[in-house]
Amino acid sequence: MHDGGMRTPREELTGDGIVLRRWSSADATELRRVVSDTIETLKPWMPWAANGYGPREAAGFLALTERNWAQGVSFDYAIVAGDRIIGSCGLMNRIGGAGLEIGYWLHHDWRGRGLATETAALLVDEAFRVGAEHVEIVHDEHNERSGAVPRRLGFARLHRRAAQAAGGSASNGYVVVWRLERASREIGD
Repeated sequence: MHDGGMRTPREELTGDGIVLRRWSSADATELRRVVSDTIETLKPWMPWAANGYGPREAAGFLALTERNWAQGVSFDYAIVAGDRIIGSCGLMNRIGGAGLEIGYWLHHDWRGRGLATETAALLVDEAFRVGAEHVEIVHDEHNERSGAVPRRLGFARLHRRAAQAAGGSASNGYVVVWRLERASREIGD
C-alpha cells in the first residue's frame, strides 16, 4: 500500500467456511448473477444497485477493482462459499493516516449465518497484518444488520454523521462510524 507504509494485502484470505479472493475479470458473469439475484436487498443500502446491474456494470466494477488494487486505493474481494460467489467485500484506503475502512455485502440467501461477521473479521486481521493502526466500518444509520457486525467484533461506535455520498433508497442521509484500534485488539487477545 502507499499510505502510512502499509503493505499490500494478500490476494486470498481463508476463513471458516468462506474464502475471500481478489476479484478477477473472469468473474463478470458470476458477479452479475449474485448482484442480480439479490438486487432488491441491495437497493436500500447501495446506490450503485438502484438502476439494476447488467454486464456493463459488472465489467466496469471488475476493471475498477483492478485499477484500485494496483494504485493501493482499495482491495476488493469476492466472498466465496464452496464454489459460489456469495458477496463482495474490501479494504479501502480512504480514511487517511494509518487506517483502513472495510465494507461488505452478502447475497440474501447467505445472511444470518455469521458470514458477514466472519468476512469482517478476516478483513480486520489482514488490515492489522499489513500495518493499519485502526479499522473503521461505516454504514447507513438505518442498516441495522450492517451495524451488528462491528458490534460483534468489539468496534467502538464513534459517531453519526451526514453521508458524504448518496445512499440507497432506505437511507436517511446519515451514516454511523465504528472503529477498532490495533492497540485495543492486541490487549484483548
